[in-house]
Amino acid sequence: MRSNLGGERGAVQNPMLKYAQEAGWKYVKPDEAAGLRGGETGLVFCDIFIAQMKKLNPGVVDDEAAEELIKRIERIPPNVEGSLYAWEYLKGLKTVFVQAEKRERNVCFISKDADKNVYHVTDEFRFNNGTKTNKADIVLLINGVPVFLVETKASHKVNGIEEAMKQIRRYHHETPELLAVLQVYALTHIVKFYYGATWSLSRKGLFNWKDEATGDFESLVKMFLDKDRVVKVLTDYILFTRQDDELKKVVLRPHQMRAVGRVVERAGNDKKQRGLVWHTQGSGKTYTMIVAAQKLIESPMFENPTVIMLVDRNELETQLFGNLASVGFENVEVANSKRNLRQLLEQDRRGLIVTMIHKFDGMPEKVN
Repeated sequence: MRSNLGGERGAVQNPMLKYAQEAGWKYVKPDEAAGLRGGETGLVFCDIFIAQMKKLNPGVVDDEAAEELIKRIERIPPNVEGSLYAWEYLKGLKTVFVQAEKRERNVCFISKDADKNVYHVTDEFRFNNGTKTNKADIVLLINGVPVFLVETKASHKVNGIEEAMKQIRRYHHETPELLAVLQVYALTHIVKFYYGATWSLSRKGLFNWKDEATGDFESLVKMFLDKDRVVKVLTDYILFTRQDDELKKVVLRPHQMRAVGRVVERAGNDKKQRGLVWHTQGSGKTYTMIVAAQKLIESPMFENPTVIMLVDRNELETQLFGNLASVGFENVEVANSKRNLRQLLEQDRRGLIVTMIHKFDGMPEKVN
C-alpha cells in the first residue's frame, strides 16, 4: 500500500505497528489475520488460541474444550455485561468441566508470567456481525484473543482525537460483538495519546497517557504496549462496578496503577510499617483503594490477610461500598458499630473490613 507521509497510514499507523513489533508483538497481515479467525465474522485466532489454552492449562483444556471456549467467547452478549463475561475469562475466573476429574476447573486465558503468552498485532481488522461491517485501524491479541483496539488519525487533523472517539462509539453501536471482547482502546494522532476502557465512552473516562509518560511517540507506544504492563492492565487494573443496577466499567489511570503497585510493594516490605499515597480531589482514590485491597487479598504473599479500608460517611453511604461484592470481593464486612468492629478484629476476621475511623474509639491497643 502506498504511504502518505502526512497521512494517517504513513505518519501514525505504520510507525505504531513498527513500535509494537519492537515491543514484542508479532505482526500479522490483514488477510492472514482474517484467515486465522475463520473470516470476517470470527474474533479469535483459533489455532493459536487452542495451542495456548492447552499449553497454559495442561490436563484441563484439550482440543475439544478449547474449541468450546472459542464458541463461548464469540457468543457472549454484545454489551457491557458481555464485556464483564469476557474479562472474567481473561482474569482466570471462569471454569471448564474436566471429565477425567468430574469437576470444574478454572481456565487460564492469560498467564501472569507475560513470557508465557503469545502476542500479535494486526491492522485493518474487518469485522462483520451479519448486519454491519467495521474496520479497526489496529487490533492487538494475546493468545489469539483480541484485547486492545487502537484508532489512529492523521497528525495534522486538529480534531483527530474527537473523530477517533466518534468512531469508537460507532463501533460499540454497530458491531458490539467485537467491542464486548476488546477490553481497552487507545486514540492517537502522535500529538496526543489517550486510552480508556471499552463501554466507558464519556470524555471523563479517557485518559491522556502522554501526561504520565514523557518522551516521543515511539517511547509512548513502547511503554504503553510493554507486555508486562498490558497483562497487568487487563488482569489487575480493570474494574467493573454495579451501582443502581447499572454495570459500569473503568480502567485505572497511570497514577492509580503506580499507587496500587506501591501499596502492595510496601505491604510486603518487612522493614517498613507505613506508607502515604497522595491523591488530589477527583483523582480516583476510591478505585485506587478498592483495587489495592483486591491485590493484597488475592496475593499469596500475604496468606489471606485482613485488610481494613477506612472511608468517610459519604462514601460508606454510597451503594458501591455497601455492595463491594459487586466488584469481586467474596469476603467483606462493613462494620456497623464500634462493638462490631472490635468483634471482627478480636476474631481475626480475614478479608476486607470497611469502617469509619471513629469506630476505633476506645479500641484496645493490642486487640489482635
